[in-house]
Formats: sequence, C-alpha cells, structure tokens
Amino acid sequence: MSSESYQYEYFNVSFPKQYVAHVEINRPDKLNAFIEIMWLNLSKLIRRMSYDPEVRCIILTGAGDRAFTAGLDVQAASQGLLSGNSPDIDVARKANDIRRHILEFQDCITALEKCEKPIITLLHGISYGLALDICLATDIRLSTTSTRLSIKEIDIGLAADIGTLSRLPKAVSNMSWVKTACLTGKVFDSNEALSIGLVSGVYGSKTEGWTAALELAGTIAEKSPVAAVATKELLNWSRDHSVDDGLKYTAVLNAAMVQTRDVKNALLSGLQKRKPTFEKL
Repeated sequence: MSSESYQYEYFNVSFPKQYVAHVEINRPDKLNAFIEIMWLNLSKLIRRMSYDPEVRCIILTGAGDRAFTAGLDVQAASQGLLSGNSPDIDVARKANDIRRHILEFQDCITALEKCEKPIITLLHGISYGLALDICLATDIRLSTTSTRLSIKEIDIGLAADIGTLSRLPKAVSNMSWVKTACLTGKVFDSNEALSIGLVSGVYGSKTEGWTAALELAGTIAEKSPVAAVATKELLNWSRDHSVDDGLKYTAVLNAAMVQTRDVKNALLSGLQKRKPTFEKL
C-alpha cells in the first residue's frame, strides 16, 4: 500500500505492516496543536481509511517527542470563532452559526469513532484538550511515562464541547474523578490515567509505546476483517444501549455476518493447525 495516495496537510500517513496504517499528526513546531484545516483533514483521511480494503487497523500518534497534541491552537481560534468580534450580528444568528461550527468540529472527531476499522491511539508528551476528545473517540488508548494529560478547556473559559464531556463518563467508572478533572483542568500523568481505566497500557518511552502499538495493530490486522468490523460496531452500540437492545442488535447483525467465508476458513485452519488468512473487506 502506498502512502502517496494519502496526501493530507499536517498529517503523515504510512503503512508499517500489512493492513496497518499509521496516521501521524504533523505540526511538531506548534506541539501538534490543531487549526481548522487539521481537524477537517483528519476526518477526511479517517473516513477514507474506513472503506479502504488495504486497512484493517490504524495507529494514531503525534510527530516528535514533545506532544501528541497540545489541543486547539488557541491563538488561531482567538482570531476566528472565539474572537468575539462581529457585534452587529443578531445574537440568535451568531449563536446558530457557532452551533453549526461546533457540530462540524464534533462530526470530524466522531469520524474516528464511526470508522469501521479499530484505531489505537498512542498518547505521548503533552496531551491536552483536544487530545482527550480524539483519543476518547478511538478504540484502544496507550500512553507513555512522559505523557501529561489535561482537560484544559475550563482554563480558557469553556466547557469542553468536542466530545470529552460526553465520552469520558462512559470510558471510566469514577464520576468523582471525571468531574474533578473536568472542573479543575488539572494535569495528570499516565499512571493516574491507567488507574482509572482511561488507558490500557503505559510504556517507558514513545519508542516502546510504538512497538507495543504496532504489535497490537498487527495482531488485530491478522483477524477476520468482517469479525473486527462487527465487533467494533457491536461494542460501541452496546455501550450506548441496554443489554437487551445490544443482544437484539447483535442477533440482527450477525444473522448476516456469520455467513462470511471467514468462519469456515478459521474453523478449518484450527483443525488443520495452520494460521488462517482472510480476504480483504
């Protein structure tokens, strides 16, 4: 698979292993802080990978060692949506314009959650604000001992509005911790993130974390892509619905999915004591 077909400004795309895509946020001189074109491009490339038969798992990192992302580029935002200019515009019309902008931003990050392919985020260095919005929309979160995290929006006078306040309470079980982190903007480390279940692994360096992420992605990429897509879909659905609803949806989805040739292939491979391989999705 050639990375040349994935040319998006502020992102590096590579394919370090068969069926594994690596998406690197690439604005290291600004601590990978996001400007508008970045979240628009992230959405475009992730939506494209969602349907790419050459992609079965995605790893998301930031360029350089200093930051995964410092979040939203506040200086750029202060000259745009957060500027407070245009006093002559009717309040209701201005509010409607801001609402549309927020929904578009939310949709771009939600694209990670809706992506058919599992996404592994490796948090490292500074991981503030939008870093939490992004990683919470992905499937597996890994971190390093150097990572520093913060739900920073409250420090610039905002309630986080791109996904953290909606997803974080479902990602961890300690609501007291969630409210403390969101209301104070405190900086916390990977050990604390691990203790409350925000991440599932902590590694001594970005290099070690990358090695672990690549091994994990490779394992996922070897599985039936039909099974992986269905598993992600059912887990996300069941998280947001009752057990009974989850069971019913599973029955409906698997009525189609279990008819795949992958099931027969996997069973025969087990009997023949060989490693199964699966067709592209």
